Amino acid sequence: MSDNYSNVCCFTGHRPERLEMPQKKVIRWINEQVEKAISDGYTKFISGMQRGVDIWAAEAVLRCKKENPELKLIAACAFEGMENRWDKCWQDRYNSILKESEEVHYIGAYPSRASFFKRDEWMVDHSNRVIGVYTGAPGGTLKTINYAKKKGLEVVLIDR
Repeated sequence: MSDNYSNVCCFTGHRPERLEMPQKKVIRWINEQVEKAISDGYTKFISGMQRGVDIWAAEAVLRCKKENPELKLIAACAFEGMENRWDKCWQDRYNSILKESEEVHYIGAYPSRASFFKRDEWMVDHSNRVIGVYTGAPGGTLKTINYAKKKGLEVVLIDR
């Protein structure tokens, strides 16, 4: 990746079981935000590749890429094998996205909470906008949003 991140957008958000809002609403909003980011000139998108928001966002980018081959998807995985304990359906989606991504980065060396936080910071450090689905719960999504705001990035959040 280049050092110019003005056209790079990343995603943060909860896993499906922590959303506290209808999944269809979240997916529809993510699709709208990806389209808006593209119309605002964003061409590179980073997904943290976690179940829920990250995977839905990556899938939205890949759908848009079919009509706009200039778009690039970058997969930022916390560590190799982070999907190993997921349901098969999520594993299949994860692996399909990895195959279609322009770049795949394994940020942490081993499974740990620290690897997830390191991945989140890496995504923010390589972006200019963060699209987030946040319900008010403590955890990685909140830390990512706060880190992005501290770094002066534009943060777009869903209305609850």
